[in-house]
Amino acid sequence: MTAMTSTEAVLLPIGGAALASDPRVAEAVRAIGARTGVDYTDDRAVTALLAERRRAATAEQHRPLAWAGGVALLACVVWPFVAVSVPTLGPKAALAAGPLLVLAVAALTRVRSNWKRALLHPALAGYREVLGVARAHGMPLAHVPAWLEGKAEGGSGKGATPIPSYPEAAAPAPWGAAGAAVPPKPAAVTEYERLASSGGWHDEAGWLLLFAGGGGAAWAWSQTEPIGYAALVLIPVAIGIWLAGSHHGSEETRLRGEAVAYVRTVTTAQAAGAQVPELTPVLRKLLHD
Repeated sequence: MTAMTSTEAVLLPIGGAALASDPRVAEAVRAIGARTGVDYTDDRAVTALLAERRRAATAEQHRPLAWAGGVALLACVVWPFVAVSVPTLGPKAALAAGPLLVLAVAALTRVRSNWKRALLHPALAGYREVLGVARAHGMPLAHVPAWLEGKAEGGSGKGATPIPSYPEAAAPAPWGAAGAAVPPKPAAVTEYERLASSGGWHDEAGWLLLFAGGGGAAWAWSQTEPIGYAALVLIPVAIGIWLAGSHHGSEETRLRGEAVAYVRTVTTAQAAGAQVPELTPVLRKLLHD
């Protein structure tokens, strides 16, 4: 288990101390907990609940029925091409993929149904209600794991089991755990976020310019058109872009340690009872690396 995987298990969307800091939220959380039998203000209990239910949901996606459905679906795609390309089979044999497709769809539908049922476990559904209540009362959520909402990692849009929405409550009196505070985000972390969100294009652009320059020169040579050799200027430009990308990547790697340390600091602050801010997408990604 990597250090960041451990951090992900500890950094909750919101800590129990923060939930208890607003009497209105605390009352709603107690009512939900009484119904589901979970104390959602107990960070250890919530951490154990999330780990257990995540394993259960993941297991539903890796049962033999899921593999059988996937293999059957792949066979449905491949078999028609095989049937029409083998003279002894012919087009009529391709129709055999029809019943197999029905079985594949039925198997995968059952797998999805079982997976969603695991996500709708009463204790887990209650926790999503807790997050919805907290959000409605203006409490920021540090992060919401994609699996909790039934979404693929890094996915967007509405998942299969989204956090419920409630009408926004009136602004509460100032709240927060006494003696617990989240340190300000260091400038190095802000710079890491900027670099991580703006990189990734240098290699593609460099190769594109290199091929354009080489292609232009090749055309000039084959067509005896000297003007085509002007495309060779794109080659040093491509090299310059690669060098800039290399510097960008080195700087991002250097600052990544600062970002990881900041996420761990946020985790420690939450464990001490602080209300932590919502993490940016770049920092949330570190939780899953």
